[in-house]
Amino acid sequence: MKKVEEYKADPYLATVLNCALWVFYGLPIVHPDSLLVITINVTGLAIELFYLSVYFYFSPTPRKVKVGLWLIGEMVFVGIVATCTLLLFHTHNQRSTFVGIICVVFISIMYIAPLTIMSKVIKTKSVKYMPFSLSLANFLNGVIWVIYALIKFDLFILIGNGLGTISGAVQLILYACYYKTTPKDDEKEENLSKANSQLQLSGNEEQAKRVSA
Repeated sequence: MKKVEEYKADPYLATVLNCALWVFYGLPIVHPDSLLVITINVTGLAIELFYLSVYFYFSPTPRKVKVGLWLIGEMVFVGIVATCTLLLFHTHNQRSTFVGIICVVFISIMYIAPLTIMSKVIKTKSVKYMPFSLSLANFLNGVIWVIYALIKFDLFILIGNGLGTISGAVQLILYACYYKTTPKDDEKEENLSKANSQLQLSGNEEQAKRVSA
């Protein structure tokens, strides 16, 4: 039976909020000439929602409730940010600054979210719940956006993705350190089989003693 085991939805939830905020930041009414920012983050939002739908489907009920509540909370928050931006600020510079600061805060949260996974990797000396592809993607994503920010001189994109580059690099270092100490599935099955065999053998010996007595 397929299940999510110890995988956490935190990184995906954080990324959904982050992408939604950056989509709003890139709109012409906030920060004109940011078509690339909108395109990339709309794509990212769609991918993360797909990941969450799969996670939601295979999760137990308590986790489904948690994910659902978080998504509702994120939608409400983005709505509040959009309303405040349009009502309180009336120039592109003001709106870009206000939304940009919020985006930096939440992109930092997105990149900090994997800390829960990284701490688990260090404690268990296993990278089972920290996929290499995701860590590599985070690192490359940060690097590419840092380059983009330097070209466009966008301080908000630079700060947030600079943190992302560092976070991704740390994850890759942890992966390199603990990959060899991660138990393979075959080893786990073998150990489980041995444990079951020993348990069965002990049971047979106990039964034989009772019969001889």
